[in-house]
Amino acid sequence: MITVKGILSRLTYQNPDNHYTVCKIQVPEIHDQITVVGHLAGVTQGESLTITGKWISHPKYGDQFEAASYQVTLPATISGIRKYLGSGMIRGISKGLANRIVDNFKENTLEIIENEPDKLETIHGIGKAKRELIENAWNKHHSVRRVMQFLQDNQVGIFHAGTILKTYGSNALNVLRTDPYLLAKDITGFGFQTADTIARTAGSKKEDENRLQACLICQLLMEEQEGHVYARKPDLLAACSMMGGVDTHLFEAPLRELAKLKELVIEVPGEKTDTGETHDCTKIYLARLFRAESSIADKIKALLTLPVANYKISENQILEEVLTSLAIKLSREQLDVVTRVLQQKIAVITGGPGTGKTTLIRALCTVLRKLNLTVVLSAPTGRAARRLSEVTGKKAFTLHKLLGFNHETGSFDKNFTNPLDLDVFVVDEASMVDTHLMHHLVEAMPATACLILVGDTFQLPSVGPGNVLSDIITSDQVRVFSLTKIFRQAKQSPIVTHAHNIRDGQMPDFKEATPEKLSEFYFIEKQSPRKVVETILELCSKRIPAAFPHLKDIQVLSPMHKGEAGTINLNQQLQRVLNDTQNGIESRGSVFKSGDKVMHLKNNYEKEVFNGDIGVVHEVNKAEGLVLVDYDGRIVSYDLLELEELTLAYTISVHKSQGSEYGAVIIALTTAHFPLLQRNLLYTAMTRGKHLVIIVGTFRAFEIAFQNNKTARRLSGLRKKLME
Repeated sequence: MITVKGILSRLTYQNPDNHYTVCKIQVPEIHDQITVVGHLAGVTQGESLTITGKWISHPKYGDQFEAASYQVTLPATISGIRKYLGSGMIRGISKGLANRIVDNFKENTLEIIENEPDKLETIHGIGKAKRELIENAWNKHHSVRRVMQFLQDNQVGIFHAGTILKTYGSNALNVLRTDPYLLAKDITGFGFQTADTIARTAGSKKEDENRLQACLICQLLMEEQEGHVYARKPDLLAACSMMGGVDTHLFEAPLRELAKLKELVIEVPGEKTDTGETHDCTKIYLARLFRAESSIADKIKALLTLPVANYKISENQILEEVLTSLAIKLSREQLDVVTRVLQQKIAVITGGPGTGKTTLIRALCTVLRKLNLTVVLSAPTGRAARRLSEVTGKKAFTLHKLLGFNHETGSFDKNFTNPLDLDVFVVDEASMVDTHLMHHLVEAMPATACLILVGDTFQLPSVGPGNVLSDIITSDQVRVFSLTKIFRQAKQSPIVTHAHNIRDGQMPDFKEATPEKLSEFYFIEKQSPRKVVETILELCSKRIPAAFPHLKDIQVLSPMHKGEAGTINLNQQLQRVLNDTQNGIESRGSVFKSGDKVMHLKNNYEKEVFNGDIGVVHEVNKAEGLVLVDYDGRIVSYDLLELEELTLAYTISVHKSQGSEYGAVIIALTTAHFPLLQRNLLYTAMTRGKHLVIIVGTFRAFEIAFQNNKTARRLSGLRKKLME
């Protein structure tokens, strides 16, 4: 490791969440400034830094010094202190006031501000309010540095500093010193091992109750990230034993204590095995997940006990109204569903591609409008809501917007005391709704309303915990209408045919399309990931535009982010061949250029852009550090610090594609994707394409995915709670 000392002369970029920084340092021994990159929290222009790290060579920006650790060196001389305080970096201290403070306390000035701020009131012009302002400003300026220094001293990754400060504020350092295990409980993804490193360095014992409690909570948070609502007790204790390095029986007392503190819920079902022998089926829930799951079951059961209005409309009237308004003649199956759905308090409509789910929603809206009922359409994501609006011609909302999600408090405005104002609530793409969201959805349902859930249970489950739609269907407590008839036009589509074959467990018969007759579906076999990438580049840049000039919307999908045929590499390669614009702005290893296809990565309620929204870079303004993105005609601006919310979207993951349809879909499929190859992923990817689907990869990978119908079974208690 090399150590350099210098003055921070320019702060080029700093990520506010993880404090990744690019800056210029003026080193006395070197004439030119050096570029330093790394996690440097709480640093300000003009400060003296001692940085330890190594030299690296960036292919575009040349030599850079990569910081592993650093210290802010506060000035020791009276002139240095006078200059430091007079720079304006500490709010409340003007240049004149800085001179008076230094004249009084000399070389002890900074120590007085840090440890004995009350003495500042002896200075003319500083009363209690002014002293508190200076004290708070000093602490705010130096709190990040203190936390970073503490993490470095304990050999802990400093990229956690931003999250720690955001969670605990000015109390962050106190938490780190007195109860670091709180971090494992409060910050998802922080990790038990990181908190344990800090605590064990401070002398915590392996059997410490706080340590074992944190281990339990951390493991349950990891289970939640995997989609589980609860953990089986034996599995939980075994995992915690491995994580904590202590025997399983030592977790019994901490488990009971956490239940007493209402942080966990222990549910003892008393079930029997198929052989009739009893075994430990105890379920351990995070309390909030237990409350959410129980609330869903209780509200659904309560709604099902309420009477349904007797709507006076005959089958002939339904047929006539739909034919007149939509120019659509309903099939016998569709008519039966529309007629019977109107008699349900809660209903589920499910079916594969080409079975008419969208037509059914349009017909229902028409009939309900005829009955003067208020119908509200919604979907879990912005993309799914927009698609629903396009096909129905009726405004559709995201569930978060409809339920009034407050991003500052994390709460929802709509609930049982302030319910939604509607008669019929239609939720499309319901398979994407997780336990948390469904809990808030049913809480906001007025007792007089009906709920209709529409979805395809064979698609991938929700990203969040639970298997809500599937549990509701298999509980047999709610009326389910399964659309099975594939309409004639859809029957002629090999996309629909192959998708239904996969759904039904029948291996599709892929036949190469002849040059004389273009097909909607192709399987192009390429053995190596390199060949897969090369083929996809050629398809996107030449072959599809030449053969299908009407298909402007081409989306590449990949099961994974990593690897040669993963989203990261494919995005970079596709950008290279599809966008030759020279100027761009770099962020987190990606360069955003005018014309790039991009995706927004997390809900931003201020910008009204949501996780998974796809747009096109409209303009890049390097002088002002701005990237302007066009989302369906609406221009949204991103500054340098906000670019972490964007990623290139020439290729996206199959999970991110849920709820969307594209003119043409290309699916990268290799055995390197083995960890995620399963039948419902294949089905979900294929059903995203409207007019053209091309799989590029090995038939062996396709076989592995097709044969793997053991979808990772999510641990969820909703089905049982609904049946009780």
